[in-house]
Amino acid sequence: MSEQTSNSGGEFEREPVPDSALLGSGKFWGMYAGEHAAGTEFMIGPLFLAAGASLSDLILGLLLGNILAVLTWRFLVVPIAMSKRMTLYYQLERIAGGSLVKFYNLVNGLLFCFLAGAMVTVSASAVGVPFGITFDVPSNMFGLSNPSFTALVAIVGVVIAVVAAGGYERVARVANIAAPWMIAVFAACGIVSLAQMDATSVAALSEGKFWSDAIAFVQEKNGPQTFGFWQIVVFAWLCNGAMHFGMADLSIFRFARSKASGWAPAIGMFLGHYMAWISAALLLAALIKLQPSLALGTDGKVTANPGLLAFQSLGWAGIICVVIAGWTTANPTIYRAGLAFQGILPKSSRTAMTLVAGAVATIAGAFPNLSAQLLDFVGTYGTVLGPMGAVIFVDFYLMKKFGLQNEYATRSGTPINFAVLIAWLLPVVVGLYLIFQQGVFAAYAVIPCWIACGILFIVLSKFTQKASSESSATVSS
Repeated sequence: MSEQTSNSGGEFEREPVPDSALLGSGKFWGMYAGEHAAGTEFMIGPLFLAAGASLSDLILGLLLGNILAVLTWRFLVVPIAMSKRMTLYYQLERIAGGSLVKFYNLVNGLLFCFLAGAMVTVSASAVGVPFGITFDVPSNMFGLSNPSFTALVAIVGVVIAVVAAGGYERVARVANIAAPWMIAVFAACGIVSLAQMDATSVAALSEGKFWSDAIAFVQEKNGPQTFGFWQIVVFAWLCNGAMHFGMADLSIFRFARSKASGWAPAIGMFLGHYMAWISAALLLAALIKLQPSLALGTDGKVTANPGLLAFQSLGWAGIICVVIAGWTTANPTIYRAGLAFQGILPKSSRTAMTLVAGAVATIAGAFPNLSAQLLDFVGTYGTVLGPMGAVIFVDFYLMKKFGLQNEYATRSGTPINFAVLIAWLLPVVVGLYLIFQQGVFAAYAVIPCWIACGILFIVLSKFTQKASSESSATVSS
């Protein structure tokens, strides 16, 4: 074993994973089950109902969208991961340059912190139920909730950050132990909610009156909204756009011994992003039917409070599940954010950077409207980070076919490959403009930005690589 491998602690951050370190498919199935049946599901599921999605559109749209997501992991990410066997960050560094990857790490780390912040909010919502502390969602995106809930978020955030700083091995071990139990609780939430609404027959389910009544109640209180079939399909497909289209999971699948491991995301998609989302949505429908006043915030609008929803369905088991689900999502997310920040400041300790990430996540968790906007946030997350996956795709499959050099930053020694920088930022800026100024559904922007980035990368490389070659020839002469 080389000194570099030994120093990497077995993670092989700056070299291909050797055959001796490859893993069987079972490791990946367990990881994806724990990663995607977690705290975000308690927030996202009820948002579908609140947005006005019909039950039939939800069932069929999530089915199609999750199938597309699994296929994307299997046929887009896995072939490159198993061929290169490098982390996302090391591949990007070889293509884009070390300085540009540091900027990417900053953006990546901050977005991870906002996602973890939503999970801090989720866990705090459950912890607050026994103490009668609920969170109010202010109309202002960066408005605070009531002082009691804000203090509770601070306490929960500190605990999560300290645990995450202890290392990923402990976090992963607890998540793997908790995953099977959480999946069972998610299923129980759906079954109990249907029983509470007397919707246990085929006729009642096919009629879906309990669902349409709940939507009518939400629309009366919150105003009319629509969330159609294709929105659901695209959201389910691209809510993890940064992981598959953005190639973040190259870092995971580089350890895969067999391409069969590429089907592992299916367990996370269909237990987490299908069964768990629908079950969580049914929690809100049941609460509206049985105790509609509890579904209303202080502003008279319907609010999806994960802790309260789970408590009304399963009592203390629901409370514990929400706390653990939020915890097992926030911990690895904060850990990853800490690693991203450490990539910017290599001399800093991982523990210190994880605590910094935890502090940022806790601050984000104090603003409940961020978690209430998860349907838009995960699409925006994919829009920003997803296009970098196109750079890797083009570099792997197309650069040599166009007579260009792959891994150009390594070959030329440049710290910033401006072809990558412009190709990434230009589509992202346009995408963010359409999302925030024109009201385009965030997930719709992921694939157009990805395609535009890939095309721009090829075109710009034609100019930058030629100019670089001519400059080198002039210097040598």
